[in-house]
Amino acid sequence: MEKVLQLVRRGEGENVEFKEFLTPYHLREGRFRQLACQMNHRIIMGKGVAVYVVGVSDNGELKGIDDKKFSETLEVLKKLAEEIEAEITSVERYEVNGGYVGVVEVRKSKAKEHILVGTAGHVDHGKSTLVGCLITGKPDDGDGATRVYLDVLKHEIERGLSAEISFAVFGYKNGRVLRMKNPTSKTEKAMVVETADKLVSFVDTVGHEPWLRTTIRGLLGQKIDYGLLVVAANDGVMRTTKEHLGIMLAMDLPVIVAVTKADMVDDAKLNQVLEEVSATLKRVGRVPTVLKSKLDAKRVVEMLNTNKLLVPVIVTSAVTLEGYDILEEIFLQLPKRYTSDEDFLMYIDKIYRVTGVGTVVSGSVKSGELAEGEEVYIGPLQDGSFRKVRVQSIEMHHYRIDKAKPGDIIGVALKGARYDELRRGMVLSKKEPRAVWEFEAEVYVFTHPTLISAGYEPVMHVETISETVTFLDMDKEYLKSGDRGIVRMQFKYHPHFVYEGQKFIFREGRSKGMGEIVRVIR
Repeated sequence: MEKVLQLVRRGEGENVEFKEFLTPYHLREGRFRQLACQMNHRIIMGKGVAVYVVGVSDNGELKGIDDKKFSETLEVLKKLAEEIEAEITSVERYEVNGGYVGVVEVRKSKAKEHILVGTAGHVDHGKSTLVGCLITGKPDDGDGATRVYLDVLKHEIERGLSAEISFAVFGYKNGRVLRMKNPTSKTEKAMVVETADKLVSFVDTVGHEPWLRTTIRGLLGQKIDYGLLVVAANDGVMRTTKEHLGIMLAMDLPVIVAVTKADMVDDAKLNQVLEEVSATLKRVGRVPTVLKSKLDAKRVVEMLNTNKLLVPVIVTSAVTLEGYDILEEIFLQLPKRYTSDEDFLMYIDKIYRVTGVGTVVSGSVKSGELAEGEEVYIGPLQDGSFRKVRVQSIEMHHYRIDKAKPGDIIGVALKGARYDELRRGMVLSKKEPRAVWEFEAEVYVFTHPTLISAGYEPVMHVETISETVTFLDMDKEYLKSGDRGIVRMQFKYHPHFVYEGQKFIFREGRSKGMGEIVRVIR
């Protein structure tokens, strides 16, 4: 009953609707349509959840209704929910004045395809601008105005350089793009998530070399389906371009290349850069394919199912929007790559303390599904233990969902988790994991100026983990550029959850090599 009183005291909010009662009269076509639109609006404003308080007058007076009216009201609400592809998820009923008042929760949780695309490339090559133009359909002013939709930190906006991973959502409904006027609006993001039958989430990484570890975290720590490598036509292939391409290929990501800023160069320069891109891809065993139409995009996606070495290349301009129709078509056609029947697992990327909510952790779902109210393990804590916590709510792009699936980028509000105990790289898991200090891996050295021997301490990046490791023992006396070997490694500061088959990057200033965990020791 306290819940009803709180809702009444608060009055009608963005997702709260008071109804004394509903009858079969409300199922008449005109009125039914009006009420269905009202319910849909409440759900959108409530980030996926609408709350109906029944047996209460519009001014908040607790009237109470008899059992017949209560049942009829529920039946009408059920039909309204079905009309907008939602469902009633809970009903609470309380006795008042010889009758009943109730709180009815309505949710929308329609299954939809959701792919994740990670952007990468050299600084100032137009990654954020490209995504900003794509999700709004608006051309850029030639000075990167649309990147403000993704750069959120004050110094990012002032300097025009991204310094942190940002996320954007792009949607399709019946094959048509859903545009946003203002992608920074939480309500607009929620609207896209609610309305779309296919979602594309962009993980926009950082091109500035000092923040390379942030880019690596974005590409390794999220459940990325495809990599979008950006190369500016006025600059060409840079060292950072090659390094980012190497990371994508090391993680077995299919790659798409967008050549940006085509409006800034003549045909001769553009062709020169396309040749550079082609040569770079061929050197790593890939087959570049320049797309010139939406039909080309459809054909190359079909070919990708049998030829994983193909790399679509699209020439674009944020000023004229050249090539953007091809990008829209290719993202529409690309299928979800990752599915999983395994238990729920998510590596934590960010941790928040939210007033009125408590501790919230975010990341992308690696495997399995997670629903509100479920208990999961979080950890490992410093002593290697895991703690059981309860999922209070789940949001995806500021839209409330009741269940998350592999690849969804979500924020999870937790009960029983202390903000100051958590750190990036921990996991949420339905099965109690095992904390690991030591493991064995097969490594490949990209490049190193000296010989690597036991005692070497690079930074290892796996999922959202970024931790110094010590090379304890090797199957060779030393490793040099181009060598492969088996190495026993140990985390230096914290235990982590890792398992056999995981791939990682190790770096020391720049990326030095990659590896795969082959055996967990302790």
